[in-house]
Amino acid sequence: MNTDHQNMPNDEISLKELIEKAQEWLNYLKAQWKIIVLAGMVGAFLGLGYSFTKKPKYTASLSFALEDEKSGGGLGSALGLASSFGLDLGGSGGSIFTGSNLTELFKSRSMVEQTLLRPVVVDGKTISLAEMYIQNNKWREGWADKPKFTGIQFLPNSSRKNFTRVHDSILGVIYSNLNQTALAVGQKDKKISIINIDVVTSNELFSKYFCEALAKQVSDFYVDTKSKKSRDNMLILERQTDSIRGELNGAITGVAVANDNTFNLNPALNVRRAPSARRQVDVQANTAILTELVKQSELAKVTLRKETPLIQIIDKPILPLPKEKFGKAKGVVLGGILAGFFTVMVLIIRRFFKSILHTN
Repeated sequence: MNTDHQNMPNDEISLKELIEKAQEWLNYLKAQWKIIVLAGMVGAFLGLGYSFTKKPKYTASLSFALEDEKSGGGLGSALGLASSFGLDLGGSGGSIFTGSNLTELFKSRSMVEQTLLRPVVVDGKTISLAEMYIQNNKWREGWADKPKFTGIQFLPNSSRKNFTRVHDSILGVIYSNLNQTALAVGQKDKKISIINIDVVTSNELFSKYFCEALAKQVSDFYVDTKSKKSRDNMLILERQTDSIRGELNGAITGVAVANDNTFNLNPALNVRRAPSARRQVDVQANTAILTELVKQSELAKVTLRKETPLIQIIDKPILPLPKEKFGKAKGVVLGGILAGFFTVMVLIIRRFFKSILHTN
């Protein structure tokens, strides 16, 4: 009991000292109000200046849906229904065009760099998106005193095989900048199979062109990959059909020549009719083969159309794009608050260290 009574005054004294200490610090800061206000004014001016120099950001948004007949049917519907309840039954995890795999495909270096080499028309000139990015950021002005960069060009639809180490390095920097700060890809809701692409840059036209070109690049890659086997099969059948058609035409011509050679031939000389008979056999055989190949070729075309997925664009970026600008009022308020806050922290730390040195 005595111990408890002895601790209570100590606790009261500690709380009292704490309040007095807080009042002492408050009075100290009040005494430094001129410095704090001056710092806040300087910060406000700096924030205002930043708002003038900060370029606005333009956001290009595009959304599309992928429809693949091969993935439809009862099993696809069942898997889709299960996923809507948060269940993963597998069955589609091996495809690179599902879920997060598709998102990473959009942001892959291969897709972004191939998109950067696509042509666009700027001020009446056809240039690549990579060249447009370089011009927008005025990189060539900084390359004036660097001989290895002066001759670097990124022509539209140029091949990566002809690129040097410097080309690869520049494309790598552009890819890194776009991937980290400008490009966002994803689904707003996992229950909805609509892909959204957002490109945010300081150039309105580049945001629009790059967003549309990236969607086209990935869509072409998607269609080519999903229908590659069917397309290869169709091309093989077409080549075989053309080859057999040529053989049939030759055989028909051979029959005509052989018949001309046996015109008014003595019926007793049947051996002279053998070439014509052999050619007739060739014509009949090639006709049967060609008929089957034409049928298979048409079936292959139908299969290719069925297995070619449909890329349905829902929304495209339309000029003028939504603009996000760092406003003057925002710059003044944030600049003043941040400058005042840091000034208060510096004053507190300074007085704290002074009190420690004075105590020692």
